Amino acid sequence: MVLMDVIKYKQTFIMKKLILAAVAVFTLGFVNAQDGGFTKGDIFASGSFGYSSQSTGDIKSSSFEFTPRIGFFVSDNIAVGARLGYTTAKQEAPFTTEVKTNTFNAGAFGRYYFTPSNKFSVFGEFGVEYASSKRDPGIINNEDKVTGFGVNVGPGVSYFLSDHFALEAFWGAIGYASAKPDFDGAESTNAFTFGVDLSDINLGLVYKF
Repeated sequence: MVLMDVIKYKQTFIMKKLILAAVAVFTLGFVNAQDGGFTKGDIFASGSFGYSSQSTGDIKSSSFEFTPRIGFFVSDNIAVGARLGYTTAKQEAPFTTEVKTNTFNAGAFGRYYFTPSNKFSVFGEFGVEYASSKRDPGIINNEDKVTGFGVNVGPGVSYFLSDHFALEAFWGAIGYASAKPDFDGAESTNAFTFGVDLSDINLGLVYKF
């Protein structure tokens, strides 16, 4: 599994998990909704974690991921932050060697909120990310390694359910990613995306300190 496949699998896995969590929290939020909003000096944290497994006959696969994120408002409208991510996936099948893939991500982002002090606000985000993926056993070597980076720009919305909790959705409207295997003579795989796809919508729960 190359880096691009891992990234796409993570997006689908996170999307399904966060939709269920968001629906539950959104329902509870209407019961105890209070004023909310961001201002200069606020710190917020978000992220996701989860475990997934599936099987088809004797073929089994499982995955665990953890992706924390933290941001800080340097002004009333502008927030900057950092994010980390770790995913481990395992595939098992009869008469074959167990395959493990570990992926690490690290990145930074900047946001501009148009109405940060309101319960509902629209924002634009620019983010950069580095990713490293390792597959054991590999296809080319005993342990295949792939490294790459990505740049993403898109709009998002934030809605406060209470003074400290908010739901947010982000669309990666424009993105560029490049990945290269770690062996002699390897060529990079470059991908450019433009537009809005439902599979590219990320939902999350945010906590403001």
